[in-house]
Amino acid sequence: MDYYAGIDVSLKESSVCVVDGSGKIVREAKVASEPGALIEWFRSLGLGMVRIGLEAGPLSQWLFAGMKEAGLAVELLETRHVRNAFKTMPVKTDRKDARGIAELIRLGWFRPVHCKSMEAQETRAMLTTRDLLKQKLRDIEMSLRGTLRGFGLKIGETTPVRFGARVGELVAGHPTLETIAASLLAAHEVLLREFKAMEKRVLSMARHNSRARLLMSTPGVGAVIALIFVSAIDDPNRFKSSKNVGAHYGMTPKKYQSGETDIDGRISKSGDKRVRRALYQAAHIILTRPVKSSGLKSWATQLAKRVGMQKAKVALARKLAVIMHRMLVDETKFGFAAKAA
Repeated sequence: MDYYAGIDVSLKESSVCVVDGSGKIVREAKVASEPGALIEWFRSLGLGMVRIGLEAGPLSQWLFAGMKEAGLAVELLETRHVRNAFKTMPVKTDRKDARGIAELIRLGWFRPVHCKSMEAQETRAMLTTRDLLKQKLRDIEMSLRGTLRGFGLKIGETTPVRFGARVGELVAGHPTLETIAASLLAAHEVLLREFKAMEKRVLSMARHNSRARLLMSTPGVGAVIALIFVSAIDDPNRFKSSKNVGAHYGMTPKKYQSGETDIDGRISKSGDKRVRRALYQAAHIILTRPVKSSGLKSWATQLAKRVGMQKAKVALARKLAVIMHRMLVDETKFGFAAKAA
């Protein structure tokens, strides 16, 4: 008899449900959300588990990696598919979710999700930290600008280095504003120092990453964009075709066709929005700044004349995703001639 299992992961304990080939529930339990505890529980059953499924989430990759290493046939399920499958359930509990996941695994109604390597997860964590520091810096700067503007004091254009001095000049002689500025500028100074340090670490990672250096030969692609794409792709061979990469990251139009209705919508915006944003930034640089790639830029420029600059940037971002993935597969540097365009 074949057996299938579903795991609904929670922070402390996960709900587990095991069903047989006919869908009959064999065992249900609450198990600690630790790889060791789950592995020991499944081994104690003594059943031949065909597949074990768990929904992708914050803890799922850690649990998946541990269970996979132990030799269990575990699969990560795409979150949106699981959510849509459970919409018809009138009552939602962890126990019912585990039953539903087990049923999806038994019937094969799921899309497996790639579990990223530890190196890719570490790179993404570094990039997330960099983005967070950058955002908090901007929050403090905008808060100071807004506060001073209420008193008729305009900071105007300045640089991160000159920002503190400029604020000091404006608040001089205003005791309350001096107190506010001193507090926020102290936090700004610490954040700026840590952001610069993190920026150096990210650039160092790009220099020591052969795949990132390869992608940096592409026009408009710098260290950060290259690392974002490399960490998101992780294993280039998981895509059967480079053309699928654009759709995977939500840069292809949605389609709705039913009877006489046939609608082509905007891009789906599915997948990793950070990758989509990075590719769009690269496309924006190519179209708005002087770059050496005359072939790629001329292709996008001609397209912009027909469909507009906004759509041309999206199309160029999608083409960049295809090209960069092929570069990773073939391990070749960028080479996009005008004839190829």
